[in-house]
Amino acid sequence: MGVTFTDVDDGDDFGETHEINVTPFIDVILVLLIIFMVAAPLSTVDVPVDLPSSTAQPQKKPDKPTYVSIKSDLAVVVGETPVRRVDLVKMLDGAGEKDRRIFLRADRAVPYGDMMDVLEVLRSGGYLKVALVAVEGVSEGVPQAAPAAAPAPKP
Repeated sequence: MGVTFTDVDDGDDFGETHEINVTPFIDVILVLLIIFMVAAPLSTVDVPVDLPSSTAQPQKKPDKPTYVSIKSDLAVVVGETPVRRVDLVKMLDGAGEKDRRIFLRADRAVPYGDMMDVLEVLRSGGYLKVALVAVEGVSEGVPQAAPAAAPAPKP
């Protein structure tokens, strides 16, 4: 006594498929990846500046930051556009309001006096919110906490 079960053929050439077609999903992900790979380098500043390091907590960066860079040859750059120091405020006035934060990047080879000259130009132009940019990490000139020394043995 054997029982045989057979599939019922309802005459439909295309049966129900219980699998998910992931090909369109992969295509969308690859297109998004290409878009981000193209857009990411465009959102950075490409002025080569050797920044000093700092141990300060990093702050939140605004959507469209304004970078003023002082290169090692003391040239001043706004974003990626070279500008003379006397024209610095005019260039920034054309870019937006004075209440926004200006990010100042200075090469470690720039003398302190030259950096202060640029800060003075910004201050006299009405730009009072200036943030100094540094590389995250341990600063080279900061002494680290020395481990506690063991007390000397008594003779």
